[in-house]
Amino acid sequence: MIEPIEPFHLRVPQGDLDDLRARLANARWPQKETVDDGSQGVPLQKVQKLCDYWANDYDWRRCERQLNDLGQFHTVIDGLQIHFLHIRSPEPDAIPLIMTHGWPGSVLEFTKVVGPLTDPRSHGRNPEDAFHLVLPSLPGYGFTQKPTQSGWNAQRTAAAWAQLMRRLGYERWFAQGGDWGSVVTRALGQSKAPGCAGIHLNLAFVPPVAEDMSSLTPEEQAMLGKAKYYQDFGSGYAKQQSTRPQTLGYGLHDSPIGQAAWIYEKLLDWTDSVDAVDTILTNDEMLDNITLYWLMGTAASSAQFYWENTSADTTTKVELPTGITQFPGDLFNASRRWVERAYPQIVYWSQQKVGGHFAAWEQPEIFADELAACFRQFR
Repeated sequence: MIEPIEPFHLRVPQGDLDDLRARLANARWPQKETVDDGSQGVPLQKVQKLCDYWANDYDWRRCERQLNDLGQFHTVIDGLQIHFLHIRSPEPDAIPLIMTHGWPGSVLEFTKVVGPLTDPRSHGRNPEDAFHLVLPSLPGYGFTQKPTQSGWNAQRTAAAWAQLMRRLGYERWFAQGGDWGSVVTRALGQSKAPGCAGIHLNLAFVPPVAEDMSSLTPEEQAMLGKAKYYQDFGSGYAKQQSTRPQTLGYGLHDSPIGQAAWIYEKLLDWTDSVDAVDTILTNDEMLDNITLYWLMGTAASSAQFYWENTSADTTTKVELPTGITQFPGDLFNASRRWVERAYPQIVYWSQQKVGGHFAAWEQPEIFADELAACFRQFR
């Protein structure tokens, strides 16, 4: 029996929103940090300012309307109810593209590029670069069901995505991802998922091998310095989420302030914004994503994806046409010679001058340009 695809209309109970505001009003704040920078974590004043806006000015119903207008759906695959946005292009020759978000993101990361990618003609772009978009929520994220048993790793998720594309009637399609989305997209390529004709990544985590270390270029040395800084000072969240996601979840699930700070810190650190994230993302955009995590109670279940992927396959090569776009503000940048070992069929390579970890969210025009240029190589 093939499970049906059913429309999904979002309407959060008003009581949940009232409870959120009550918790924000009754927050118990910690003392101020003892330094004048963010070296101890996101500063108290920044979190208080964001949460004051959240409590008094933020409108979740606006976000609901946006998602409902785009077109939301549910279907059960491998026993799990999968949520996804499906936006078809008006262009007759559009190609299907599945894009996967990461942590601490969601399908909301892609909302700014929906128009340019699905209807480029209306955005002053080449209509030959149009896509039908499929934007699923990862297991335990957003409106996708939380797994009740272990095993939902990147490989299983990739298999579900391939089944989703078949169920939608797409016989030939492409895949894109960053953060965990890049791991899932890589798994699609490694498995040569039926119908997947090529992939694009905006994070290619491929470290150098021993033989590279004796001939590092200055640019590669800078890449490794950046990676070491992240490992030493920026990766504590990943260690916690990959080893004890359940313990972490208790505090974040019970405190909207805790959930907000946990995500807001990464928006501060990972956007290409020089510690001024509000110049890249508005308070509403950040709080849409934070509120999604809060209302759906996905602090623990989203962190479990780290636990599930501590032994992700990093050895099997991706024998599919591959495009890579690197953004300077991302967590890690890799040399092309390193990446080509894992992705021997690179047909598109680009290094941008602006943009960070949340590429589609931060720089939607550049991101749309990159996908158009990449997939134009093998439409």
